[in-house]
Amino acid sequence: MYGKDKGGILQHPDGTVLKQLQPPPRGPREQEFYNKVYDAECCDSILLELREYLPKYFGVWSPPTAPNDTYLKLEDVTRKFNKPCIMDVKIGQKSYDPYASEEKIQQQVSKYPLMEEIGFLVLGMRVYHVSSDSYETQNQHYGRSLTKETVKDGISKFFHSGYCLRKDVVAASIQKVEKILEWFEGQTQLNFYASSLLFVYEGSCPATTVRLSDVTLAEKTRVPKGLLSGGDVLEYNNNIHVINSTENGKIEASVGKGLSKFYALHKKACSKRHHSQLSLKVESSEQDNVWKTSTCITQEHLNGNVLPQLEKVFYHMPAETKESANVEVRMIDFAHVFPSNTKDEGYIYGLKNLITVLQNILDN
Repeated sequence: MYGKDKGGILQHPDGTVLKQLQPPPRGPREQEFYNKVYDAECCDSILLELREYLPKYFGVWSPPTAPNDTYLKLEDVTRKFNKPCIMDVKIGQKSYDPYASEEKIQQQVSKYPLMEEIGFLVLGMRVYHVSSDSYETQNQHYGRSLTKETVKDGISKFFHSGYCLRKDVVAASIQKVEKILEWFEGQTQLNFYASSLLFVYEGSCPATTVRLSDVTLAEKTRVPKGLLSGGDVLEYNNNIHVINSTENGKIEASVGKGLSKFYALHKKACSKRHHSQLSLKVESSEQDNVWKTSTCITQEHLNGNVLPQLEKVFYHMPAETKESANVEVRMIDFAHVFPSNTKDEGYIYGLKNLITVLQNILDN
């Protein structure tokens, strides 16, 4: 439930979600939209591509106890995530449709007068913080408090794990929003009002496996034990584990939750754009906090050559792993979708502004 009397999204035992049909004309209009896009005989390339950006639609459903109650049966976009972080952003310069009464227009404009200028509104977010193993939630009042000057920081809160800014998620989100923008730039048959983008990403941090290739352990230049190249002292903990040494002298080290200390060592390095020769892969695995033995590596090597290499990797981990970031961006809420013969300039404006804000978060 949300509010005192409104039913929220229900979860069906089969893994779908159920959204109760709104009263006419909004509910039937949204149902008609889904029916049109997901028509089995649909051969319109614009609508077929649109399916990629929506939750999958499985028709309507009514509970046996209340056959007159109708629900839209939709894909649960959060289902595959362990700790889903979720943000709902209303897109467009107008949150009222062309047939709205003057009273309705005034009501909507008064809720967020900056909608026309900013082009989007954060309706709510739920962010998992690794550091406290808890969720932070923000409702629509939070979004309405954001101004042109504070909207960047307001949205960046969604991408913060409690330890660090998830730049990998920001980068993946930009790519997905850009795909939706491409679709809007190429279609003139539908205009969307009071519709949203749903952002979902994995909030929990699996152990990260770093593959160190082309690292010469016999390198002459050694960094003294516990000291990194920037002159900062590394606080050792037992969260770096040697898994094994592989062929060609490659080493795999698994890094657990103690990464936060590593990330925090010197933030100034985050702005450097140098690239190490290290490739990364992310694995979901639980490791105990024990140094694993290896015939080819000693702690002296770790203190000497490998840790500075790890340091380079950690500073750039978000950029290097953005391809593997598990992120969903889907369009939702279609009670105010209307046929058109022009581009949806209001929605396009909102998407472009949102991309600009996300890019600023990524760059800064």
